Amino acid sequence: MDRERLGPARKGKRDFVDSLDFSPEDYQRLFSLADSIRENPARMAKACSGSLMATLFYEPSTRTRLSFEAAMRRLGGEVITVADPATSSVAKGESLADTIRTVGGYADLIVLRHPKEGAARLAALYSPVPLINGGDGAREHPTQTLTDLYTILTCKGRLEDLTVALCGDLRYGRTVHSLIKALTRYPDIRFLLVSPEELRLPDSVKEEVLLLRPGVSLQESEQLEECLPEADVLYMTRIQKERFFNEEDYLRLRDAYVLTPEKLQAAKPDLIVMHPLPRVTEISPAMDADPRAVYFQQARLGMYARMALIADLLGVA
Repeated sequence: MDRERLGPARKGKRDFVDSLDFSPEDYQRLFSLADSIRENPARMAKACSGSLMATLFYEPSTRTRLSFEAAMRRLGGEVITVADPATSSVAKGESLADTIRTVGGYADLIVLRHPKEGAARLAALYSPVPLINGGDGAREHPTQTLTDLYTILTCKGRLEDLTVALCGDLRYGRTVHSLIKALTRYPDIRFLLVSPEELRLPDSVKEEVLLLRPGVSLQESEQLEECLPEADVLYMTRIQKERFFNEEDYLRLRDAYVLTPEKLQAAKPDLIVMHPLPRVTEISPAMDADPRAVYFQQARLGMYARMALIADLLGVA
């Protein structure tokens, strides 16, 4: 029986839709593989030869899409892509389920970015091949979390006993939602949540975090400077214009936090400053020369982390 007649997705495949889909042990396996690839890229240069990845991006993206495409090509595989839904059959009214089932007949792996929360989970139900969530609305961005955890581990040498400050748009920031849930599963993690009142971490995310680790420290503040001396990791995020319905609210909040070298004078010398990028005004360009600023290194590490993920899901690791 061919795959088109099987209906919802075949059994036995593995998807990466939510940051909790992988255990800490799974993450560590991927980090070890990413380290191995970084140390000897030639070892995996043909691992995905003959494999095809489809990237379906229904929202703008530079880093995530190019990172995935670079990762697949560095593994020896090929890529087909839809970067603009206006040029696809979505513009004709095709359902997401039908698109995924069709593309799954062409490719061995699908990466999906979609503006609607829950779209990736729905797509995974119908995908006949492994599906990776490249970001769905304001809900989840699990491969950014994979990148972020790998960056923290690489730069700090551990994923436990850390005070992590997350600053900016914590309400709509899907990277924050994914990361905070994943980090909660490591011991002795404390969170400092810095945002305007209007952009605080949603209660639904707090409830999920407290279910994962009852009693975890979630300290909220509107003042970045008072949190900096305690932080081991500072995770900056931009105020996302595309998530606002009212431009006046966006303009009022967009410069709520601007990180400068002067503000870091009270911070720990081994603090790392991260950002999922793109940045707008929330990190001064003067910060780029500070050795604590690792956000461009973070972007490159994400490519290796995605190489490890692709190899793992395709069973060629």
